[in-house]
Amino acid sequence: MSAISLSAGLAGLGLELPADAQQKLLAFRDLLLKWNKTYNLTALRDPEQAVAHHLLDSLAILPHVGAGPLLDVGSGGGLPGIPLAIARPDLVVSMVDTVQKKATFLQQAVIELGLKNVTVHHARVEELAGQYSRITARAFAELAQFVALTRHLLAPDGRWLAMKGVRPDAEIAALPADVAVEAVIPLAVPGLAAERHLIILKAGS
Repeated sequence: MSAISLSAGLAGLGLELPADAQQKLLAFRDLLLKWNKTYNLTALRDPEQAVAHHLLDSLAILPHVGAGPLLDVGSGGGLPGIPLAIARPDLVVSMVDTVQKKATFLQQAVIELGLKNVTVHHARVEELAGQYSRITARAFAELAQFVALTRHLLAPDGRWLAMKGVRPDAEIAALPADVAVEAVIPLAVPGLAAERHLIILKAGS
């Protein structure tokens, strides 16, 4: 079997999660693939591939999440928000999606998995209120648009955590002058051959 197991993948990421968290991650994967048959939440259909492409890919940014509330924008199938919330029960996670059926899935997943630390919003992100220490998105928009749509939600001294594939140099160059790139971090996701990068941004004065 070429697909990587969750436990091997976590070890490859240097993460230690208790058995119940690992069970919950796999339960989430199963839920996502079950609802996917009706709701088209992800292009991926293979449960083994989903471990690397969804669970491990989401958890690769865990060391950079820090403390304080996290917002997952355009959460869709709950990635990376739900895996992060399972791995960090102390982390307050909010997820927002404009698509009703996706928000419905997210709400159902939160209930079925018993995630007390997660809130789901069916809304446009630009209409959302609140302050978040970290704002993340996976395949949501180009960096400049991501920043523009969510700037009002970033807490003072907060950070944007943009999950990207190939290093997005053109997008970085198009950022407004008052947004600083704090780090561009290549991520090695076990079981995933594709390039992954985390772009950490902060608002300038």
